[in-house]
Amino acid sequence: MEVALQVQSPLSCSRRGVFNERNGGQLSSLNSLRKEFPSSGVSFRITATADFSKRRQRKMSNARPRGSSPKGFTPKAPVGTSIQKRDLENNGEKEGSITPKSSESTEANKQTLEIQGDEEQAIEHSEEKKVDEEKIVEEVSLMSKMVAVAKSNQVVENGSISRVGKDATLPEDKIALEGSQNDGLENDGIVKEKSISIDERKTEDDSLQIKLKLEMNEKLRKQEIDRLAEEKMRKQEIEILAEENFSKGNKLFVYPQMVKADEDIEVFLNRSLSTLSDEPDILIMGAFNDWSWKSFTFRLSKTHLEGDWWSCQVHVPKEAYKMDFVFFNGQDVYDNNDTKDFYILVEGGMDASAFYDFLLEEKHRELEKLAKEQAEKERLAEEQRRREAEKAASEADRAQARAEIEKRRGTLQELMKKAASSFNNVWHVEPSEFKGEDLIKLFYNKSSGPLAQANDLWIHGGHNNWKDGLSIVERLVSSDRKDGDWWYANVVVPDRAFILDWVFANGPPQSATVYDNNHRQDFHSSVPNGIPEELYWVEEEHQIYRKLQEERRLREEAIRAKAEKTARIKAETKERTLKRFLLSQKHIVYTEPLDVQAGSTVTVFYNPTNTTLNGKPEVWFRGSFNRWTHRKGPLPPQKMLPANNGPHVKATVKVPLDAYMMDFVFSEKEDGGIFDNREGMDYHIPVSGGIAKEPPMHIVHISVEMAPIAKVGGLGDVVTSLSRAVQDLNHSVDIILPKYDCLKVNHVKDLHYQRSYSWGGTEIKVWFGKVEGLSVYFLEPQNGMFWAGCIYGCKNDGERFGFFCHAALEFLQQSGFHPDIIHCHDWSSAPVAWLFKDHYMQYGLSKSRVVFTIHNLEFGANNIGKAMAYSDKATTVSPTYSREISGNPLVASHLHKFHGILNGIDPDIWDPYNDTYIPVPYTSDNVVEGKQAAKDALQQRLGLKKADLPLVGIITRLTHQKGIHLIKHAIWRALERNGQVVLLGSAPDPRIQNDFVNLANHLHSSHCDRARLCLTYDEPLSHLIYAGADFILVPSIFEPCGLTQLTAMRYGSIAVVRKTGGLVDTVFDVDHDKEKAKAQGLEPNGFNFDGADPAGVDYALNRAISAWYDGRDWFNSLCKKVMEQDWSWNKPALDYLELYHSARKLNVTVDNLRELTVTSHIPSPEGPQLASTSFQINKPPKLLHLRLALKRPETGGYDCFMTCLRTARCWWGLGLLFEFLGANSVRTFCRWNK
Repeated sequence: MEVALQVQSPLSCSRRGVFNERNGGQLSSLNSLRKEFPSSGVSFRITATADFSKRRQRKMSNARPRGSSPKGFTPKAPVGTSIQKRDLENNGEKEGSITPKSSESTEANKQTLEIQGDEEQAIEHSEEKKVDEEKIVEEVSLMSKMVAVAKSNQVVENGSISRVGKDATLPEDKIALEGSQNDGLENDGIVKEKSISIDERKTEDDSLQIKLKLEMNEKLRKQEIDRLAEEKMRKQEIEILAEENFSKGNKLFVYPQMVKADEDIEVFLNRSLSTLSDEPDILIMGAFNDWSWKSFTFRLSKTHLEGDWWSCQVHVPKEAYKMDFVFFNGQDVYDNNDTKDFYILVEGGMDASAFYDFLLEEKHRELEKLAKEQAEKERLAEEQRRREAEKAASEADRAQARAEIEKRRGTLQELMKKAASSFNNVWHVEPSEFKGEDLIKLFYNKSSGPLAQANDLWIHGGHNNWKDGLSIVERLVSSDRKDGDWWYANVVVPDRAFILDWVFANGPPQSATVYDNNHRQDFHSSVPNGIPEELYWVEEEHQIYRKLQEERRLREEAIRAKAEKTARIKAETKERTLKRFLLSQKHIVYTEPLDVQAGSTVTVFYNPTNTTLNGKPEVWFRGSFNRWTHRKGPLPPQKMLPANNGPHVKATVKVPLDAYMMDFVFSEKEDGGIFDNREGMDYHIPVSGGIAKEPPMHIVHISVEMAPIAKVGGLGDVVTSLSRAVQDLNHSVDIILPKYDCLKVNHVKDLHYQRSYSWGGTEIKVWFGKVEGLSVYFLEPQNGMFWAGCIYGCKNDGERFGFFCHAALEFLQQSGFHPDIIHCHDWSSAPVAWLFKDHYMQYGLSKSRVVFTIHNLEFGANNIGKAMAYSDKATTVSPTYSREISGNPLVASHLHKFHGILNGIDPDIWDPYNDTYIPVPYTSDNVVEGKQAAKDALQQRLGLKKADLPLVGIITRLTHQKGIHLIKHAIWRALERNGQVVLLGSAPDPRIQNDFVNLANHLHSSHCDRARLCLTYDEPLSHLIYAGADFILVPSIFEPCGLTQLTAMRYGSIAVVRKTGGLVDTVFDVDHDKEKAKAQGLEPNGFNFDGADPAGVDYALNRAISAWYDGRDWFNSLCKKVMEQDWSWNKPALDYLELYHSARKLNVTVDNLRELTVTSHIPSPEGPQLASTSFQINKPPKLLHLRLALKRPETGGYDCFMTCLRTARCWWGLGLLFEFLGANSVRTFCRWNK
């Protein structure tokens, strides 16, 4: 290769050294230069003339190797070709010129000519490429100049230097300097060595730079050669691919054939084979990874290939594992591979799982960004709302100030009409002309009025109709006037007064007894030169406005501070409750960290000691996420390892970013065996911080009671409070209720008629409204069934409520509702369970599951028993009550689906910090002060002695269930201990009511200052008793749950209860239940007793009252503790959601089920007997309803049950485990094969 270079400055050695010239001098061979700068076959030619510094640079280009250019392209000739020819001509014509004779030079020039011949096939470069080559040529030209100058300073031997006229050619191993020669010079002239001044360091540095530049140039040259070769090979491969694909009828191919991530590919489409064959424009539209990443649209161009091939380039991103695309004409004509779309698999990128994780991270970042943006929007909106509210309030304050001024102005103008400077020889002012801040004398004739006998006289005064109250107080002194008994006082007129107001008295304020107030009209005198009236009223209006503004500001700040504190207390309580919920089974399972975060790694600890896996040699962890529905399916079974804390074993789990719930069960073997699945509920731990949120469930309550609009007992409270708590957890809740004519519609917001439908031979009107933030549908049959003036008490209550239950289900079906859960309550709405299964489950409501709650087993036994049989899940209102009634025949056969979930109270209704019925709001921080204020108010209201005595409160219905004989005994026992007693309640039984009326009369006569029985319903008084009492007594004979003790603790009162039902589950004795409380994550909080006799009451009540007397500080700390315990619906709502999900788990599509294997482990004296049956399923049903009849060998009877199975990918991959509790349990394990 030969590169022609131009030198930009004259060849000069004046500064670098001196050349001695002789006639006939020859160029010497500079082998040292070649050794230091090997040219690798590259020839340099330096052209230097006397005036070349003024000449323009010529554009030069590198020659290309033979055969590197693709066919079909015609290159331009390199710039250096014509120059080389011209140089040869000039050298030949110049007389006396010296031409190099070396073989190297000849070969180099020959090589140059050959390359020039080859370059007839070179590629024509773009303008950008030319510019780059010109820069390289310029750099090499400059380097050549440096070589010529630097090397000319060296000693040249065995050669001669001749002066150059025009051109000089440098072969690859010599540098020849051509030029004009003096006639006197001969070939035998030899340059002799002279002394040369050389800066060796500078020369070495220059040489190194030149070497590096030349090496770079050589590298670029080789890269260009490789690129051209690759381009030629690429073109040939594409032509072969096009021919092969066309011959096979394939209309599409890509190059390179192996598509790699983060590289460019070219997509080729044969238009003639496509549905776009007649279209002038062809575009590709696509995206990556199943159309989920980086969409694109490009226009295709016609190629040089034979056939109708079109192509475009597409960059494949590094995240891609698949490229999806279609072709179209830019409008409405598509080639989409027969609706299947085209796709290409990508190598070297992410796999589908890694990409999904990447998407989750991207979405997580996006959600964080959106959350910040949303928070900023909300902040700005709140500021705007506050500004608008401030503006509206300011305008209201101004309007109020104007109205107040108008009122005052009218009153003052009436007074001014009566005002004077003196009055009937009674009083007068000196001087008669005065103004604000003047000192005047106000004279009073003592003998003119009721103060004639007074020894002392005072003036009590103000101004402008007593605007600022009493502002003038002066003592009068006797005057020397003789025309009467005149007295006077020196008075300074207020600066903004235009009327003075006063009375006379026989003493100063607080001491005077006799007044002269002008017959109750007061005395008034105008201020002649007072402030202008208009200016005064303007200033007064402004003062009133500013006062209103300040009052409003303080009021709003107090409200805001109280609301913020309430919200903070609720949030802290909810956080503590969630932690307690997570720790409630710590004796069995817990995680570290306790708060599971999406994207983190957690360790699950499991203690098999108290489970079905006790004593098993191995424990296997089986888990998934999002209620077993996570996209990745179940996790592989993981053998748990021993932990350091006793019998626990552990497993480590990576929580994905899209998790909102962690689900797991435990088994004895890798392939199954015996399972611990929490009695069919599975173990679930909520995950926070994920990008996915739990899909909301739709729950519909069908009930005949609802607080506060139709409340008789605790059922109404549960329906409202549970619904609110579940709705607060982001689920959808509706309530269906009869529209009684006694409904408290004042508590229903936006009640309106919605629609009507016909059923049961009558029209049923549907009304809708909001109650406590809940959506309520009111059904009003036009047959008058609920126009009875009451909720219960009609002879046909069973018929009424049965009709309502059927009408409610009909309403759901006709309205197109598809709730996940239908929740019915007690005997009154129990018919929903069997009516749903018999009439509606197969006709439009198949998605729904029925949950039934027993609130009190004492009423409607037949309905309750039937509902227990038909419901999917059943509950009662406390764990202890569920055990107490488990032996009842109505319940005993359904224990596998029966659960006890404790009720809660509504913390917004029962809130001592926001209670308007008590004198001082309080929290646990000021519980002592708050309760003392409430006790004082209670004693005052009921006429009890204001004394520091222990006060026992009793709030109850007076029935035998509530232990009325124990209540009577407790009243007398509290009085014997010098305490006070307050009872609030009434009896539905007239005999019991009269009995307590007599007791109340007796106590009023004997202990009127320490006992009061209020035998009525009084909501405000109940709040005051809860707050003012030290103890609340609940001695129930049986109590399914009980809300009284929970409300008492909310107000910091100590509960004294009998150990039964929900009372056992909520009140932990300070002396006997420390371990039991600890297991619940609580501290002891009250006093309880066994038995139903007076001795039991005395045992608990005596300890309670003694604690009050003997350890007041300890007692006050106990009040603080119980206030901080959470007895709201926070935890029960979580328990109910677990139950709802458990019920829904029985309703999952089975779309790929082929074979079902049922394996039964039947206990017998010889050990568990194994029986197995397989069912072949040719066409997978959407829902598999399976009735299993399992024979008990010891009795010969059968246990029958019906359930539904879910697909493997939706659960934990092996099957469904059913457990039957009892002495002889049957455990059935179902597994299916795809």
